[in-house]
Amino acid sequence: MKAIPADSLDAEDEERIPPRPAPEVRRRLMRRNFWLTLGALGVVFGDIGTSPLYAMRESAMAAGGKVPTAFAVMGTASLIFWALMIVVTLKYVILIMRADNDGEGGVLALAALAHRTPGLGRTAKTAIGIAAILGLALFYGDGMLTPAISVLSAVEGLGADGSGFAPVVMPVTLTILIALFVLQSRGTDKIGKLFGPVMVVWFVVLGLLGISALARAPQILLAVSPRYGFELFLREPWVAFVSLGSVVLAVTGCEALYADMGHFGRLPIRLAWLVVTLPALLLIYFGQGAFLLLHPAEVPNLFYAMAPSWAHYPLIVLATVATIIASQAVISGVFSISQQAVQLGQLPRMEVRHTSATEYGQIYVPRINAMLCIGVVLIVLIFKSSDALAAAYGIAVTGVMVISTVLVAIVAVRRWRWRRRWVVLLFGGLAIVDLAFLAANSLKIVEGGWLPLLVAAGVYVVMDTWRLGRRIHVEKIKDAALALPLFLARADKTAQRVAGTAVFLTPRLDIAPSPLLHSLKHYKVLHERIVLASVVVEDSPFVPQSRRVDVEKSGKGFFEVRIHCGFFETPNVPRALEAARRFGLVIDVDTTTFFVGRETLVPGEHPGLGRWRIALYTWLASNALSPARFYCLPPNRVVELGTQITI
Repeated sequence: MKAIPADSLDAEDEERIPPRPAPEVRRRLMRRNFWLTLGALGVVFGDIGTSPLYAMRESAMAAGGKVPTAFAVMGTASLIFWALMIVVTLKYVILIMRADNDGEGGVLALAALAHRTPGLGRTAKTAIGIAAILGLALFYGDGMLTPAISVLSAVEGLGADGSGFAPVVMPVTLTILIALFVLQSRGTDKIGKLFGPVMVVWFVVLGLLGISALARAPQILLAVSPRYGFELFLREPWVAFVSLGSVVLAVTGCEALYADMGHFGRLPIRLAWLVVTLPALLLIYFGQGAFLLLHPAEVPNLFYAMAPSWAHYPLIVLATVATIIASQAVISGVFSISQQAVQLGQLPRMEVRHTSATEYGQIYVPRINAMLCIGVVLIVLIFKSSDALAAAYGIAVTGVMVISTVLVAIVAVRRWRWRRRWVVLLFGGLAIVDLAFLAANSLKIVEGGWLPLLVAAGVYVVMDTWRLGRRIHVEKIKDAALALPLFLARADKTAQRVAGTAVFLTPRLDIAPSPLLHSLKHYKVLHERIVLASVVVEDSPFVPQSRRVDVEKSGKGFFEVRIHCGFFETPNVPRALEAARRFGLVIDVDTTTFFVGRETLVPGEHPGLGRWRIALYTWLASNALSPARFYCLPPNRVVELGTQITI
């Protein structure tokens, strides 16, 4: 395009040209993106960045046995290369990261985005909701396996050189994992600042190891051609298909790119992947392939065999630290997804602690931490080696990948207005790749793949029972409740009014909440001002302060307040009520009484769910965090009134 001289521009043209940011602003943005990119290297890419510890080893052995042939090595390297390019780079980095829910990512945020797309029927929305629950359940299964296989594969280097340290691998692994979960309650604010630099060192070391091996067998670079992967399928189709179940280990952790988008932003994650992580992974995987071409019998100890003898133990230390960082990233992701599930009503209320006053997303969920710790320890004790764990790893990841592809295709058609035929071609092709990985991993169910499926099934049953039970629970409350207008008409004639403000938390504003009825029954009085407050969780991660509160006057001193909260936010009712001042409702929290209900559930003769599900729901409800703590109510201003509900 021909440049236009500056002196030929009139005033109107100059107005249309966006002003360039000042040099200081540009420098500030560059510094900010640099630190965000560094942080993304430590948090986002820990899982996929430690996959070279086992991915090429397991893939080569699946394709060529304990002593793989050169043909099997070339085909495996080609499959891993194209898996990284298609699944991670094209699908996640380029396409799926476009589907942000107000800047946030992850299967739950993606499902919420797809759910609110215009033109969807009830059946489609129900299917999206089920897919979201299934994706969450699979994520929990992956969250237990990742710390186990990552740390165990790193510590196994102690026995790789035959020095006699093999018996201490299990105790050291369990000690590291238990210590990791014990330290979760203290937060990772301070040590988290080291994650990025440590992972930079890790990726540099991976690159150097790869370059050293490539220099001795550069012919492995021919595997960039997809011909070698296709030839593997043409000559030995069944072996190639089975090997896909191990090739997928190279892309585990790709969901983290999308899930952590809200923490770091789209640009820093893309930069970290394209500039640092992807080049390092390509170098190490091709380097491992080159090493196997020269030393195929070294495949059982592939990663550590590549390093010179003097670097063996330092490499074990670095690999162990890197896998701890990867495990921490997965654990933090499980905490984050659990908080979202609680907010959206998919799980019972539970305690969520913020471990940092400045770092966004630094949370600790005690119950989930205990569950993960027990699960990870049991997994290590059951499988005992990373080889055995590799047979269990991958099926949960591929399940989430399929769900993400389907959901983003809905968003592409409905929200982005892409042409259907292009969506079918593009995402249909990606779905075929995902389904191929899923089908190959399904062959590993009997070898250990049953474990993540069992975990996912358990989580799914709990979440589905809670969702359905909560729906029946609310309907029972509605059936037994008194409509608010009728209550106002009756209570105004008989009740005595006393000075002060009372806030009643209720899931519905069209009925009189049971704590209000019980308060009137026991105390025979009503407060001068009565606020019925309902917390509404939106399907967006955050709600702007301008839309935080809606206030309606019902007359006779009654106010209906809707408090809007995003699924990434902690509901704080007292703080939200302060925003009601602009509607003319001034509430002094220090002198206000908050009434909440404590419900006792009793199974009915004809329960809406099966008896075992009613029993499970009753147990979950009885162990849920109290509304007073969950909604951050001041402890010395809360009155709890009990009631019994038959479900």
